[in-house]
Amino acid sequence: MNTRLEDPRTGLPRGTAPLSREPEVGAAVAAGRAALGAWSSLTPRERAGRLDRLAALIEADTARYVARERAGTGKPDVETAGEVAQVADLFRFYATAARAATAPAAGALVAGHESWVRWEPVGVVGVVVPWNYPLMMAAWRCAPALAAGNTVVVKPAETTPDTVELLAEHAAAALGEGVLQSLPGDRSTGRLLVGSPVDMVAFTGSGRAGLDVTARAGTRRTSLELGGNAPALVLPDAPADTFASLAEAATYNAGQSCAAPARVITLTENYEATVAALSTAMGARLAGRDFGPLNNREQVARYDSLVAASAAKRRSAAGISAGPGEEGGHWRPALVLADLPEDDPAVVEEVFGPLLTVQHAPTVDAALRLANGVPHALAASAWTTDLGTGLDLAGRLDAGEVWLNCHLVQTAELPHGGRGSSGHGTDLSALALREYQRPKTVTVRLPRRAGGAPR
Repeated sequence: MNTRLEDPRTGLPRGTAPLSREPEVGAAVAAGRAALGAWSSLTPRERAGRLDRLAALIEADTARYVARERAGTGKPDVETAGEVAQVADLFRFYATAARAATAPAAGALVAGHESWVRWEPVGVVGVVVPWNYPLMMAAWRCAPALAAGNTVVVKPAETTPDTVELLAEHAAAALGEGVLQSLPGDRSTGRLLVGSPVDMVAFTGSGRAGLDVTARAGTRRTSLELGGNAPALVLPDAPADTFASLAEAATYNAGQSCAAPARVITLTENYEATVAALSTAMGARLAGRDFGPLNNREQVARYDSLVAASAAKRRSAAGISAGPGEEGGHWRPALVLADLPEDDPAVVEEVFGPLLTVQHAPTVDAALRLANGVPHALAASAWTTDLGTGLDLAGRLDAGEVWLNCHLVQTAELPHGGRGSSGHGTDLSALALREYQRPKTVTVRLPRRAGGAPR
């Protein structure tokens, strides 16, 4: 059974991919279980060497990764090439991070006893990743899981199986058979994987799907990144490049980023100037030249529905510069919506497209309440040249990641994770290793010296 793949740049068919069902899911999980013992028994140094070889294979085959990622997502080459480089770096980062990990609570904590903590892999991890960053989201999940000694079965999104398939091929060569596997398919495949005897589920996707994952996973561990609706709090003394920076971040990957700025909130005194500046900055960003299309027909329908339902009184749309033969693609222009109510669908929902809404409040505290007024709490930014005010806002914004005078600046060393309906768990940084490990306390009674005293 296969599913048809579509080129989001043209809207035309580009091939097919398998739809994995119970036999394929069962075989993949069994292979991961069979490979677990040998992989987890390697020393951190040995695993690091193999992960480093995987990173080298990715770098050596960058052109093929870029072509596959572009075919599935429509992203410009400059975006995909940058993401492939990040993926290779991520595997190298976790190869080293696992070797540097230390265990807490060791020593004579109870009289006459010696105790320590072993950090052990969870086992076979089922990973489900979305279509907006097919390769990078797989690496965010797989790299720390593998470095921690787990084996992984990855279910890529139905529309973008291409680069995960290639990653699994390279992983088989660098890490060994069964250590990292690709399981192409649709939502039914994902449900089958979550319901299979994996030891943990790492899921990145929508909030509704995250609730379903939690219900199916039961008592097993889950790590959930469930999207965002990031506010950008812009004060009157914001830096001169604020609006150009926000427009670039809001249109990167056509705005299909969970942490992308979505809701610009400013003070009433600065509202008209903010709307004008944002409209100019977004108007300079052209779909087809500066960013790619929406990923698939379902996302196009959802995006168009949210935009149509918005009660915004002012709409400022940029242009589309699609190439020859790409006129039928899923292109949408950069868009600014202004003069809209607080409960507008474009404000309370994660729009996931090249769109910014603009709201205003009379005071900074009121603006902060708007910023924190949606269930999502993944990312946020504040824009002001007053360092004290900026740091205060960074502490008061309810989000797992906050930027000051920038947005979407990330690196392997810094953790990323959500709160509220944005899920729980940590991606990136050495902290993510703990997502895929479980502690075991070992306590030994010491032999007693002559005369009854412990040695």
